[in-house]
Amino acid sequence: MGRVTAPSPVTPAPPADLPGTLGELRSAGHAYRTVKQELRDNLLARMRSGADRFPGIVGYDDTVLPEVERALLAGHDMVLLGERGQGKTRLIRSLVGLLDEWTPVIAGSVLNEHPMHPLTPGSRALVAEAGDALPVAWLHRSMRYGEKLATPDTSVGDLIGDVDPIRIAQGRTLGDPETIHFGLVPRTNRGIFAVNELPDLAERIQVALLNVLEERDIQVRGYQLRLPLDLFLVASANPEDYTNRGRIITPLKDRFGAEVRTHYPLDLDLELALLRQEADLVAEVPEHVLEVLARFARAVRESPSVDPRSGVSARFAIAAAETVAAAALRRAGLLAAAVPPAAEVLGRAPSSSEGVNKVPFLSSEAAVARVGDAVSVTSTLRGKVEFESGEEGREVEILGHLLRTATAETFRARLAGLDLSGFTALVDEDAVIETGELVGSAELLRQVGTVPGLAKALDRLGLGDAPSPEQAAAGVEFVLEGLHLTRRLGKDVTDSGRTRYGGRA
Repeated sequence: MGRVTAPSPVTPAPPADLPGTLGELRSAGHAYRTVKQELRDNLLARMRSGADRFPGIVGYDDTVLPEVERALLAGHDMVLLGERGQGKTRLIRSLVGLLDEWTPVIAGSVLNEHPMHPLTPGSRALVAEAGDALPVAWLHRSMRYGEKLATPDTSVGDLIGDVDPIRIAQGRTLGDPETIHFGLVPRTNRGIFAVNELPDLAERIQVALLNVLEERDIQVRGYQLRLPLDLFLVASANPEDYTNRGRIITPLKDRFGAEVRTHYPLDLDLELALLRQEADLVAEVPEHVLEVLARFARAVRESPSVDPRSGVSARFAIAAAETVAAAALRRAGLLAAAVPPAAEVLGRAPSSSEGVNKVPFLSSEAAVARVGDAVSVTSTLRGKVEFESGEEGREVEILGHLLRTATAETFRARLAGLDLSGFTALVDEDAVIETGELVGSAELLRQVGTVPGLAKALDRLGLGDAPSPEQAAAGVEFVLEGLHLTRRLGKDVTDSGRTRYGGRA
C-alpha cells in the first residue's frame, strides 16, 4: 500500500531503431500478444529474475500480492475490495509497469489498434490498402492506462461512447460507424482500464460494462457494431456495508475473475516502513516520534470509539507525520526571529549560573520534531476519522487519550529496563523543567544539564552517539513525557502553552 501519485505528464520519445512500417515490423519477428498475455509474460520474467514486481507497494508481500499475481497469471479481471487508504489505486497503477515498454499501433488510430490486429472497418481497409507500407507508431506503456472515478453523473457515453453530432452535421449518415465518439473504455484498448469506487456507479451504467468483461466487446446505441476489445479491467471498491451509496450488481461481480481483499499494515514495522516511504517531511522527525505516530494510527483503528467499517486511512498517519514536521519547522522559524544574533550570544563568557557544562544558546534552531509536537494532530486530523454516533463532541478527547497511550507504549518498548532515576532527580525539592512548542533546544538542555543515563537513553531512541542539540532535546522531552505517563513525574500545562514537568506532588 502506498500513496497515489499522478502519472508523469511527459511522454517518452520512442527509440529511433523501432520499425516504422508494418513490413519492417514483420521482418523484425514481432508477434501480436494480447494485454493479458503481456502482463503474464512480463510478470513471469520478473519472477525469474528476482526483480521487484510491484515497486512502492508496502505491506502486501505475503497477503495481497500473491492473490494479485495469481489473477494476472490466470488472465482474470479483478476488483480490489477494502477500506479507504489501503493503497488500492496505487496498486492498480503499478500494474502498468508490467506492460511492454513500447507497443506498435496503427498511426492515427483512436483505439490504439495493433497493425496486425485492426478492429474498425476503417483500419481494416487501411491495412488492406497500404499493406507492408502501413505506417506504424509506437505507444509507451504510460499511455496505455485509463482511469475513471465512478461518480453519480457518469454516463454510458463517458465509458463506452455515443453518437457525435458534429460528425453527423458534417454529412455522414447516422448508420456510419465513423459518427461514433468512443468513450474511455474503448480508447484504452490494448491497455489497462480502472474504475475507482465501482459501487458509486449507477446500476444502469454498470450494465454497460457487462459485455466488456465477458464478451470483450462494446455496443453503442442502435449500431450494429461489435469491437472485440483487448484490455485488462480492474476496479476498486469500499465494503458495501459501509458506503451505503450503492453496490456492485451481481452479474457484473460475477464477471470479475478475482476479488482481492486489501488491508492495513499488519504490524508496526510495516506501518513504520509506509510512513518513511510516503511522508513528505519538511523537518527531521526522529525514529521514536515516528513510532509514536505509527502506534497512534493503529490504536485509532482498534478503538471501540471509532467506526470499524469506515477504517482509518494510511493517509492519517502520513498526515500526522507531516504535521509534526511542520510544527518543528514552525518552532525553528519563530525561535530564529526571537533570538539575538549569534555574535551577541557567543561573544560573551557564560555566566556563573550557566555553568561550564551547559549548552550555549545558539541563534539558530534546527527543525527537529519532538513528541510534544504531536499534540496538534488530535485537532487537525479528527476529520479523517469517523467516530461512533455516541462519541459526538469527544473526538479530540478520544484522540488525545490514544496518543498518550501510543507514547507510553513507545516509551516502554524503547526504554524498558533503563535506569532513568537521573531524570526524576532533576525535579527534587520542587524544581521543574519547562518545555513546550516554542521552547528552544538550548533552553531545554540548560535546564537539564548533565544527567546520568542520558547518553544511554538517546542511544536507545536511535539518536546516535553524537546527537545535535535539537535531537538531544527531542530525546529529553520524550523521556520526560514517558516518565509522566508512567506516573513517575507530574505534569502541568501553563496558560501560555508551556509544559512543566515536576514531582508527583
